[in-house]
Amino acid sequence: MRLPVGLAIAVALPLAAMLGFQQDTPPPRTPLGSSTPNVSITPRSRTPVADPNESITDRRSDIRVDTTLVLIPVSVTDPMSRFVTGLDKENFKLSEDKVDQEITQFSSEDAPLSVGIVFDTSGSMGAKLQKSRQAVAQFMKTANPQDEFFLVEFNDRPELVQTFTTETEEVQNRLTFTQAKGRTALLDGVYLAMNQMKKAHNPRKAILIISDGGDNSSRYTETEVRNAVREADVQIYAIGIFEPIMSRGRTAEEMGGPALLAEMAEQTGGRHFAVDNLAELPDVAAKIGIELRNQYLLGYSPKNAARDGKYRRVQVKLVKTTGLPQLRAMFRTGYYAPTQ
Repeated sequence: MRLPVGLAIAVALPLAAMLGFQQDTPPPRTPLGSSTPNVSITPRSRTPVADPNESITDRRSDIRVDTTLVLIPVSVTDPMSRFVTGLDKENFKLSEDKVDQEITQFSSEDAPLSVGIVFDTSGSMGAKLQKSRQAVAQFMKTANPQDEFFLVEFNDRPELVQTFTTETEEVQNRLTFTQAKGRTALLDGVYLAMNQMKKAHNPRKAILIISDGGDNSSRYTETEVRNAVREADVQIYAIGIFEPIMSRGRTAEEMGGPALLAEMAEQTGGRHFAVDNLAELPDVAAKIGIELRNQYLLGYSPKNAARDGKYRRVQVKLVKTTGLPQLRAMFRTGYYAPTQ
């Protein structure tokens, strides 16, 4: 029996229960009806925080499905990669397996996050460790009080060095003693992080990968990890610190690193950022943190009610709005239907 690992939420669960604190300083946004590329910021109102005494089963993931409701998180950016946070339900069109669906639930509020940091400590990371630590610190600065984090480090093999905690300093302290050595078991690190994510307490889940190359030491195969990622309800964001394409020191595994990270990230509705300038790392990490807290939530009742366990492909399109430039939507590309 295949459970709807990708997407499931009970109809009885009020949408408001999934919403939490938002960051004090929202990112730039493109306001509706504006013809200028400059943006302004309008703070959004806070909503009640989910009851911390609720059980995990009561607070389902924001991208799961039962028989009547599917919820899909969507990030929207303008041509300058600024987040657009002033859109309404009418600005979106959604389809499942090419069949248009009616959007019945809509929200643009923040919700608490459970985040796994997957951190490369292989030998080639030596000179890059300091900036990578700073990147994690900048990412943590975007956190909300109800967010929780864990840390997986990997070189020859992955290791869970910090279990879930709401204290961001605990993760950063663990990274202080990190040393670079060994090979790169990236796939094993992602797989371990996804297993740890099953213990998450928050409704939304994300993994942040920071690595400088492809895999050369994992037991799990790319196919196994891709399938696991496809079935999971976790958004993956990746920062790839790669040597220049023409670099003589770039291995075959490193050549395939960008494509591997990009594929894992994009099918979950996340993104991959290739970085060749170490100084950019902290800013990129902060950008990812801000993006996670500026997403829309689109809900619909699938017209296909079959409980066949099959993969349903989801497509989100943006309706052209006067005064706005061409916008881009990023979203999870599908989910598995329930089997019972």
